[in-house]
Amino acid sequence: MSQTQTDNKVMIKFMSLRKYTMVFSILLIIVSIVSLAINGLNFGIDFTGGYLIEAGYQNDVNLDKVRNALVDAKFKDAQVQNYGSSKDIIVRIAPRADINKATIGDSILNVLKTTSDQEVKMRRVEFVGPQVGEELRDEGGIALLVALGGILIYISLRFQLKSAVGAILALVHDVIITVGVFSLLQIEFDLTVLAAVLAVIGYSLNDTVVVLDRIRETFRSIRKTSAEDILDLSINQTLSRTLMTSFTTLLVLTALFFFGGEIIHGFATALIIGVVIGTYSSIYIASATLLYMNIHKQDFMVEAKEQVVDDMP
Repeated sequence: MSQTQTDNKVMIKFMSLRKYTMVFSILLIIVSIVSLAINGLNFGIDFTGGYLIEAGYQNDVNLDKVRNALVDAKFKDAQVQNYGSSKDIIVRIAPRADINKATIGDSILNVLKTTSDQEVKMRRVEFVGPQVGEELRDEGGIALLVALGGILIYISLRFQLKSAVGAILALVHDVIITVGVFSLLQIEFDLTVLAAVLAVIGYSLNDTVVVLDRIRETFRSIRKTSAEDILDLSINQTLSRTLMTSFTTLLVLTALFFFGGEIIHGFATALIIGVVIGTYSSIYIASATLLYMNIHKQDFMVEAKEQVVDDMP
């Protein structure tokens, strides 16, 4: 990445790398789409339906022992993870015709008691029907589309169409790659992760709007300068704000990832991916798209309104 020094300030030439970053982004999107087409998403019970049983032990529990006991009891598809602490666990079981809703909690509790001499207490048993899960999945997808449509309208009114196209491409880029990572690694995708994806849209949009607003003001105030130089100058002027915001946000998300427990692990993972890729896209997708669309000063100029002069003396 080349740098120039202007007025004793170092200016990073971000746009000089736009061709390479565009290829990089296209490759990431292709990999994400291929993974989604082949592997799909590892939907959680929120979307697929099934049983969720929470239990508590007196001391730390051996998850491998619990999983093996459930397999022996013919619950091969059961997912076991800690919940909140190493003493509490959650067991997720997909819906099956041979499972009795009324006795599933007692059946799992009896299996858990065989894995340890500790006292095991049942905390809760929940059931989500497949139809409810399907509705949640469909409504979640609609929520994403509505959010993107609303953002397109907002950016078009706030700036102009070329800026709106860049902003939308950046948001679609962020969503596809974030969801693609979950598909590639087969991380469970549930309602908390969907909420995180919507939060990523908001975060990325905020970052993009700051950069676009600076670009607009710089185009209006500077003359006889190439569009590429104006974009570089605008990005450099907002760079400290962007990096500081991203850094502090990532500090919190990293703490949640490592210390927040398994229940919000997917939520924190989606946000970490989204913050990193959102910061990148506000520079190399939203801004670089303006160059490919031949942005120029006139696109940001406010048309002067004609004043009606009264002919009366």
